[in-house]
This record gives sequence, structure tokens and C-alpha cells, in this order.
Amino acid sequence: MCGIIGAASSRSVDKILIKGLKLMEYRGYDSAGIALNQEQQVLRLRALGKVLKLEELMAEHKPKATAGIAHTRWATHGAPSEENAHPHGSHEQIYIVHNGIIENHNEIRVQLKSYGYEINSQTDSELIAHLIHFYKKEGGDMLKALINATNKLKGAYSIAAIDSDQKDKIFAARQKSPLLIGKGIEENFVASDPLAIINNTEAFYLLEDGDFAEITKSDIKIFNDKAIEQKREETLIEATATATSKGKYKHFMEKEIYEQPEAIGNTINGRLGGEDVLDNVFGAGSSEAFKGVKRIQFVACGTSLHAAKTARKWFEDIAGTPCHIDFASEYRYRNPLVEGNTLFVAISQSGETADSLAALEYARQENYLGIVSICNVPTSTMARQLDWKMFTNAGPEIGVASTKAFTTQLAALLILAISIAKSQNKNPEKRAAATQDLRNTPSLLQEAFELKQDIEQ
Repeated sequence: MCGIIGAASSRSVDKILIKGLKLMEYRGYDSAGIALNQEQQVLRLRALGKVLKLEELMAEHKPKATAGIAHTRWATHGAPSEENAHPHGSHEQIYIVHNGIIENHNEIRVQLKSYGYEINSQTDSELIAHLIHFYKKEGGDMLKALINATNKLKGAYSIAAIDSDQKDKIFAARQKSPLLIGKGIEENFVASDPLAIINNTEAFYLLEDGDFAEITKSDIKIFNDKAIEQKREETLIEATATATSKGKYKHFMEKEIYEQPEAIGNTINGRLGGEDVLDNVFGAGSSEAFKGVKRIQFVACGTSLHAAKTARKWFEDIAGTPCHIDFASEYRYRNPLVEGNTLFVAISQSGETADSLAALEYARQENYLGIVSICNVPTSTMARQLDWKMFTNAGPEIGVASTKAFTTQLAALLILAISIAKSQNKNPEKRAAATQDLRNTPSLLQEAFELKQDIEQ
């Protein structure tokens, strides 16, 4: 699993798809592939290694197609190989790209073999293509075949698919794995990451779990699992070309290190007032609710977990609030005992971390005083599920080693610690000092960066 992009357009989509794959290279991958729904047949090309290799393969074929899908893969089921790379196909008719994990893949594999299907890879993803083919062969149209196929799946998936019988269409499905649709002019898109298509559109439809979509160059239709059309609000996602460009820097990590003063400034902007944080910066009614907080349960993964561990001192020192910190992947399996007046805090840069979302779903069934998320992506699943939240406003982080995402999370967590202390009328002097420290941080960072030449000498 890694990056999905699809396009239906009045122009040939091969270059659109390759550019989208390149914009998702920051996510890491071991192979890449593309399926183009040409007039005579679907052209599928797959390559181990860089997208550049795939681009070189395409140059040999000079494809022309107005609909297609593409994918970059990190191996999960099966080793990195051309056979395991996406797109996967069935009977040269159905082709799919897939992110996620199909938990019941062994059961489905056995069933498909009993129907006479030949499985050519070690992946769980190929099985989806065969299932869609099976249900379409049974007499359903492509949309119903996709719905019927996904009804057999247990786990998480985002899927983009094409059918050789329908040259101008892309089909999509989402369940617990991010997928969105981009609305263009005489072209529309599907992607797992908005950065893949941000240069083509700023207008998006965010698919929800259980959504299906049928996309042409001029139309976008979204359905539920009963094939009943649904309405989704159009969302604007703004990003400049510089967000996906290294500019004057050697690599994205260096660029994002130097973006920290601005990013932290964006986190604290409009949230501090006088010697304190402003009321209700985490959402309506949050400051009143925080009066009752006696302990905090943090859940996060990776860098976000380290942010929680760093911030624990502030909560205990400024707010006098004891904290418990869990890996999101472990939280729901230990049957946590939820004591009264506990605030649950989920931290995720992307807002799509699968384990954090699963922990959040578990927590919503428990007796927490409230649930807060700290997240960088306003359009993410986590952000859309909660009323109390703070966006770090760090902008896209493309470098793999976290920089500004981490430091802006720390700023948001310090704001939360001050906010709880303010609601409980605790430690006004410490609150004032911490608030001033937040204000000073962007300029202090900038001063540190200006020492670069002196240090190099």
C-alpha cells in the first residue's frame, strides 16, 4: 500500500498520472505501475524501483487514453516484484489499484480458486480484481460488481478501478483508508493524497467509509452500498506549488526545518491572548468541560507518540494533570480502564493513521469526559469525526523524518496544557511564562537558523 491516483479527462491522462505518482514519491515505495484504458485494450505497465523507470517504459509505448489509474507500492503482502506491483488485473478486463489490508484474503483466495481463477501474485489486492470480474460476469454492471466485491472484504481498503468495456470511467471505493475525488475542468480525479492532484484542482469531495464513486471527465457520482446516489459537500484544499517543491534547498527535510518558525507561528496564531490562551480554542464548550479534567489519556503513533511523551511534563507541571500514554496499536487491546473525568487526546499528523483511528473509534464507546484531536490535516478522517480539535497548520510535510509536524504538535500540546490549567484556575504565573515562551519560539528559531554560517565556519 502507498499512493493511488486516477484520472478521467478530455486529454490523454498518461502524463497526469505519472506526475501524480512523482508528487507522492515522498511517501516511499518499492514499485510503481499504471493501467491506461486505451481504445483497443488496456495498457498495463509495472516496474520495480523509481517512477522514472515506469515513465521510460511508457515512452516506448506512446499511449493514448482518456482514463487510467496508477499506483506506488510499499510491499505488505508479497515481496517487491513486478508480479506483486499494482495495478492488478483480471481477464484483461478489470484493473484495480488498492491501499489497505484485506484481513480475510486467505478465505477469498481459496474461494476464487474454486471458481477457476488463476492467482498470479502473492498480494491480497489481486483478489479484489478477480472478485469484481466474478460479479460483473454474473450479470451486474461495474458499480454493482464493485459493491458486491467489497461486501466480501474484511479490513481496510481504498480502491480505484477501470473496466475495459467502459473507456471513459473510473470507479472507486473507500473503507477505513483515505480516498478523495478532485473536480477539474473537463477532467476529474481520484487520489489517496491530495498532493497528487493539487496542481490540477483545489476542489475536492472527501469520500466517507462505505462510499463508492463513478467518475468521468464531466461527472462525479457518489453512491452508498445500496447504489443510492449520495451528496457530499465540495471542499477546497489550497496548496501552493512550493509545497511540493524543494525550492532552494537540497532536500525536503532541510526545507521543512527552515519552515518551522512560520509553521509554529501558524499554530499559535489567533490562539493566545494576553498572558493566557484564549477560551475555547479547541472548540465550543471545551474550556468549560476542561474544568473537570483530572487525568489525560494520550494515544498516538510514531513521532506523534514522542510529542505526547515530551508534553507530559507540561501537563503535570502547568495543569497538575497526570497522563497516561499508549501506542495507538496497543491501546484497544489492553482493555483500558477509563476512570472518571479522563480526557482522551489523539495525536496524528495526517489524521489518517489507521491504528489511531481504530483507537479513537474504541474510545468513543468509553466513558471519557471528552475527546480531543491534534492534527495537521483539516480534511482528514480524524478531524471530521470530532468537535474538539486543534489543527497545527504546519502545511504538508514531505520529508520522511518529521520536523515541523513534530514541533507544531508540541506547540498545540502546550496550548492544551495551558488551556486546562486556565479552566481550573491553576498556576497563573506558569501559564503566563509558557504563553510568552510560545510567542517567542518562532523568532528564537529564526535567530538559531541565522547562526548557520557562523557554525559552518
